[in-house]
Amino acid sequence: MSATYINLDQALEKVEIAHELFLKNKGDFQNRPIDKIKKVGEILLARKKEFAHVISLEMGKPVFESIAEIEKSALNCDFYTEHVEEFLKDRTYSTDRYNAIVRYEPMGVILGVMPWNFPFWQAFRFAIPTILAGNTIVLKHASNVPKSAQLIEDIFTEAGFEKGTYLNLHLESKNIQKIIEHPAIKAVSLTGSEKAGASVASVAGKEIKKSVLELGGSNAFIVMDDADLDLIIDKAINARYRNAGQSCIAAKRFLVQEGIYDEFLKKFTEKVKALKMGDPFDETTEIGPMARVDLAEELEKQVNDSVKMGAKIITGGNRNEAYYDPTVLTDISIEMPVFKEETFGPVAVVKKIKSFEEAVELSNLSTFGLGVSICTESVEKYSDKIHLFEEGAVFFNELVRSDPKLPFGGVKKSGFGRELSEEGIREFVNIKTIVISKK
Repeated sequence: MSATYINLDQALEKVEIAHELFLKNKGDFQNRPIDKIKKVGEILLARKKEFAHVISLEMGKPVFESIAEIEKSALNCDFYTEHVEEFLKDRTYSTDRYNAIVRYEPMGVILGVMPWNFPFWQAFRFAIPTILAGNTIVLKHASNVPKSAQLIEDIFTEAGFEKGTYLNLHLESKNIQKIIEHPAIKAVSLTGSEKAGASVASVAGKEIKKSVLELGGSNAFIVMDDADLDLIIDKAINARYRNAGQSCIAAKRFLVQEGIYDEFLKKFTEKVKALKMGDPFDETTEIGPMARVDLAEELEKQVNDSVKMGAKIITGGNRNEAYYDPTVLTDISIEMPVFKEETFGPVAVVKKIKSFEEAVELSNLSTFGLGVSICTESVEKYSDKIHLFEEGAVFFNELVRSDPKLPFGGVKKSGFGRELSEEGIREFVNIKTIVISKK
């Protein structure tokens, strides 16, 4: 599905509209639009099948996953409308010399640059707290999800927001630099590739504007000998193959201790072989096509190059246009593309390890640092070692996931800053200190 790009002048005009609205409402920022955000959530749920159809049409996600994405976006609305006053209330201090107030004020127009893999969720997890904090938004979405991008703006309009609160910029990526450089843009949030993040952050840094980056990941899924496979095997499958593996927080490297390795590989492979691949609009489909043919071709090359280096295909390894079979690889070395690079598709690599210490070392070999899963019946034994992981999150006996209640983000080349929770809503505010002398 395609749509006509707007030109740079049209995009800059939208930035001005958002800026004028911000200035108009700046003094009233603490009158938060809670009822309108609740309405956004209601619209999402009332029309979730319609919106899910568009997601699946544009990027190939199985429709049951698309519906879940819409529901999660609505949940984010509920969470922030319930907690925004608590998260952004004034903090007061008093000493023998002065009284002080710390206040969270909006910054202005915030630019969002969002990807195609979760076209609604990524946009809403950024937009809801940012708008509730009193900012306005212009958002450049991925070029292959134009209908989703426009629908999101339409939802805010339908919910009663003034024009300029949230404006969609269907703009070519080459023009993003000029948008960031516009004086009205006060900060930028990007979710996407390492390359895109580096480009946006460099421009924002030059302009001395804040940026939040949520970039790639190559999460390790560590399985210790004492793990309960009946508990974690389905979670392992979901961690790797949800959204056809096209997720920054997907488990991409399975590090399995030698005592349980054979049993894990057998059960894991059986589950992978049973995954149903096909039409994303069939409600029984578990693996749809990848979002674009070129992405499937890139994944195919990573696998083929690794096989030439000695990797063994246990199942899968075949591509048909944008469809790539759910795949399991073993006999992995750390130099192989499937280990050292991010594999953004339905490919799992399973590597045997001897110890927890080896798991930590291999996990940290990645240039990314988004999250890690540790599967064990001895949580207490390892809980005092989580500082060893260079990650933004550590999950015990669970796949890494985002949740409105928890801060989300990474370290190293996975980016910086946090989304969601209390930390997320404070990313795009001016933390203003007000001091009143007693003498």
